[in-house]
Amino acid sequence: MPDPNPSALRFLEQRRSRPAKTLTGPVPSRDEVERLLTVAARCPDHGKLEPWRFIVLGKSAMGRLAKSIPSTGARLGIEPEKIDKAVSQFADAELAVAVIASPKPSQKIPEIEQTLSTGAVCMQLLNAALAAGWGANWLSGWASHDASWREQNLGLMPHEWIAGFIHIGTETSAPPERPRPDMDSITEWIEA
Repeated sequence: MPDPNPSALRFLEQRRSRPAKTLTGPVPSRDEVERLLTVAARCPDHGKLEPWRFIVLGKSAMGRLAKSIPSTGARLGIEPEKIDKAVSQFADAELAVAVIASPKPSQKIPEIEQTLSTGAVCMQLLNAALAAGWGANWLSGWASHDASWREQNLGLMPHEWIAGFIHIGTETSAPPERPRPDMDSITEWIEA
């Protein structure tokens, strides 16, 4: 017989990311962030490879990343409005965790399963932050897809990439509920 956890299920039914631009200080302490990372690391990880790692970015680091965006955007031919938006993503933030996909060579574990595990870490960290009472949002953005930017600004190895920046802070306003998927249109039942 199942042993239900109604409060956890209710949380998941009602969870809602908070827009990063609405997050401010205070942010979690180092000990609180370490607890959230420990929860995130309990995600599905086929083969126990840990094909991911974390880079915790404080306010000064976020400011440094914001300053790197305009030249990268110009080099890539990004539209000025998108450059400004990316600058704001970093300049206005006080804390984010970069979840780094770091696939491991494996004869048994396909890279796609390692990628899915990395996505699971992002979602687990996002939910852990929300469950702890913080506002949180999972973002990436065009700069995170540029290998040169990743290597120069975050010290990533050539085989690594950014699965997401999980912004964490104090929410200043609750977002309105958004439309959710029509379950009948995305669900198929096969009995035999």
